Amino acid sequence: MTRVQNRRAPARGGELDDCLRACAAHSGKLVGSLDRRRAELAEQLRKLLAVHTTVGTATPAPAPAGGATALLKRAVKGATAPSGGIGNELLDALLAVANKALECGYDDELNLALVISETVLAQRKNSRAGWRLRARALEVAGEEREAIEAYERYLELTTEDGFGVAARIAGMRRAGERERELLDLLKRQCPRAAEYTRGPATDIWAEGLALHALGDWVEAEPRLVGALLVLAADEAPVADRQELLGQYLDLRTGLADADPAALGEAVALYAEQRRIRMRGPVADPTIGGVQWITLGEFRNLIAGKSICLIANSGRVGASSLGKEIDDYDLVVRFNSYKIDPKHTGTRTDIHATIHKHGFNWDKPVTTRLVFGGISGDWKHSLRNRLVPGAQQYLGDESLRWPLRNIGRIGTDAWSGIPTTGFNMLWLLDFLDVSPTLDLIGFDFYESGAYRVQEAMKLAITSVHEYTSEKAWVMQRAQSVTDMRISLR
Repeated sequence: MTRVQNRRAPARGGELDDCLRACAAHSGKLVGSLDRRRAELAEQLRKLLAVHTTVGTATPAPAPAGGATALLKRAVKGATAPSGGIGNELLDALLAVANKALECGYDDELNLALVISETVLAQRKNSRAGWRLRARALEVAGEEREAIEAYERYLELTTEDGFGVAARIAGMRRAGERERELLDLLKRQCPRAAEYTRGPATDIWAEGLALHALGDWVEAEPRLVGALLVLAADEAPVADRQELLGQYLDLRTGLADADPAALGEAVALYAEQRRIRMRGPVADPTIGGVQWITLGEFRNLIAGKSICLIANSGRVGASSLGKEIDDYDLVVRFNSYKIDPKHTGTRTDIHATIHKHGFNWDKPVTTRLVFGGISGDWKHSLRNRLVPGAQQYLGDESLRWPLRNIGRIGTDAWSGIPTTGFNMLWLLDFLDVSPTLDLIGFDFYESGAYRVQEAMKLAITSVHEYTSEKAWVMQRAQSVTDMRISLR
């Protein structure tokens, strides 16, 4: 029933070579895989050991024949990082592998992510990324208590909760409380369950199912509830507990003489703890009385106003254009923007952000547009990350993914995932109601990133088509200087 081996604490003295051997073994399993997510993991594994080979030898050698597996095997034999542990470049490569492994959704990849988290934390005990990785992996594994501890350690090490970890912890704790309330209710409704709380839960559950199949619910129910109590006492993975709770309530619902009131009370608690686990707690469903706006209403808010879009680039961070930026009617900033009045200005009228993290969501703005490609994920992020009172206007689903949903530009015409900046710029160009539309500091990361500190470790992802976005901008530019690109 348990999906993965329990890991209560980071492995002591986790060896980098052992971790790389695990990667080598896993790489061999991925050969010929038709699963897109596993193919992406295989590519990250190849990059990982290419990095390790480079930092572990004085002169990088060409990749050997045999593909990723051969490269992994050779790298394991090489020297460790110059510092004797995990250097920054190798750390980033390990984290990239682990993140892709978690996206795969299979037990083997989950175990690989856990191995990597153990190695990272054995080498760097105060790694924020390492603790967050470990927490995410433990949460997927269903080890809620350990996941919460790892998340809390991450929060102790950071000042910016851009990933919504505090809300995640609150959701897990609240769901756990509701689950315990449900089990207490079932014990009261079925007192004989206490007689069947010794022995393996799987055996007790099987006995209950067999009796139910014979039509003997009086004897089946105490065993079924007893098995649920054993699972909870053993802190079995969440997925196992949830699966059997759902099965028990399904069986109970099918009884002809079920007590509607008692069953309804149990189902309500089950549904609430499931909902909180999926969506997190929502303290203020109205988000501080925010006004949702449609595409047309957003158009009316910006019509006739001069607009500047401020890049999160190193060029902006040294621009000394703060006063000029604040002189525009509307200032648009993106994702994890950083404020330095002399260089960036002080105002943010519109915050455009991807839904996947919560950097600056607590900063007061007039309008916040949250972009996301998948409606369900987008809604989940809004429920968990929006800060009541931090925005007056909030874009509704008509503004969720401008290039795809408004422009109807599919992957055949634009294969890459559009950046937040490009989605916003495309939207403003499409609406075409601004007499001035300027881009400040847009060099498409040639000068590096300029973000809040916690976001500086985020990789400049390769899923975006920066070259295509730059070409699109330059085709429409009316004037171009070192710092400013004017489209109107």
